[in-house]
Amino acid sequence: MATEQLITTPVARPSDGVTPLRRFVPAIMLSQFGFHVALSTPLQLLLALHLKGIAGGEATTAFGIVTGFGAFVSLVFTPIAGRVSDRTRVRFGRRRPWIITGSLLAALALIGVTLTTQVWQVVLLWCGVQAVASFQDAANSALVADQVAERRRGRVSGIVGMAAATGPLVGLSLANAFPGGSAAQWWAIALFAIGASTVAALLLRDPRSSMPKPPLNLRTVASTFWFSPRTHPAFGWAWLVRFLIMCAFASSTYSTFFLMDRFGISEQEIGGTVLKLAVLTIGCVAAASVVAGCLSDMLRRQKPFVVFAGVMAAAALVLFAGAQDMALIYVASAAIGVALGTFVAVDLALCVRLLPSRDDAGKDLAIINIANTLPGSFVPFAAPALLMLGGYEVLFVTLAALGVLGVVATSKLPEIGREHEPSRWIAPITRG
Repeated sequence: MATEQLITTPVARPSDGVTPLRRFVPAIMLSQFGFHVALSTPLQLLLALHLKGIAGGEATTAFGIVTGFGAFVSLVFTPIAGRVSDRTRVRFGRRRPWIITGSLLAALALIGVTLTTQVWQVVLLWCGVQAVASFQDAANSALVADQVAERRRGRVSGIVGMAAATGPLVGLSLANAFPGGSAAQWWAIALFAIGASTVAALLLRDPRSSMPKPPLNLRTVASTFWFSPRTHPAFGWAWLVRFLIMCAFASSTYSTFFLMDRFGISEQEIGGTVLKLAVLTIGCVAAASVVAGCLSDMLRRQKPFVVFAGVMAAAALVLFAGAQDMALIYVASAAIGVALGTFVAVDLALCVRLLPSRDDAGKDLAIINIANTLPGSFVPFAAPALLMLGGYEVLFVTLAALGVLGVVATSKLPEIGREHEPSRWIAPITRG
């Protein structure tokens, strides 16, 4: 086996000309805001309203088709985007060009959705949004590995997670400033995404890499989609943990339909209801992510936070499944916010710690990000069958079970400072 066990993990070096933390933190937050406003607002509200107008009673099925195909496109393009970012050799840097290019093209595609009159047109444009936004997403993740020292990754990961969670709230607030279902809602989030990402790119330092790289050909592109779990077992288990727990959080893509179907909320009122729930959920996410990130760095532990997040998410989904009044919906929304905030606070830092290679951080983190996007494809495609089988109860309980499986898989991950303690039950970290 052409790998070797390492004693240390890669860290950002001061001599690399990295961005000072006082500028890096607002920059990465702005880029995350731009990305998640552009992607999450349509998923949580705008696509449902647009498809209601186009497909009528078939809107739920159409939504599954649109988001499922979009997530599949993201699944394909995210690792390619990471590989391209790793190999970019321009004066503006490796990551910054893709932050700006990805946000600009995504914004244009979002505006194009307002002109669609058929479901297939929405599918094509949403797939375009997912494809180009993948380049910004891959750059955001790689910047943390490039520029943040290991001792600070927990708190920075928490701040990044807070920005990712509050992005949808910003987007929903912007959208609700305009009439429901209007083109102005799409224009507002598109312009915000461009502005936030541009400012982020200007704040960042992103020195051009001098590391030699093989040419980007069909062979290297094909290898982008794969890493060997047998060669890098800890990284493989980290991927599985993220995928299973993110399946539980993917339930939010059906929250608009759930509220309209179970509680009879009208199309005119649903935007305000979703916004209220988002404020509660994201407030909990923001608080939990910052607290969990700081505690993780202080205690030098990551696994207990992942376990807590998975269990809390599963419990929240069981509450959703049985809820018959809005009071319980608010309780469950707060619980899933705490779970998501805790998870995102430590998961990125955990995955960076287990990276197979620092020089291919963009590609490897893009593969990890597939575990974020794949649930967005898997859940919408599976949801119609689960809804037919037993309604929202079966859907939410099934996703809760996947979250619990993610908790079980966490037992295979090595903890900080214990990476090289011999154990048949813990997957080893390998590099090379």
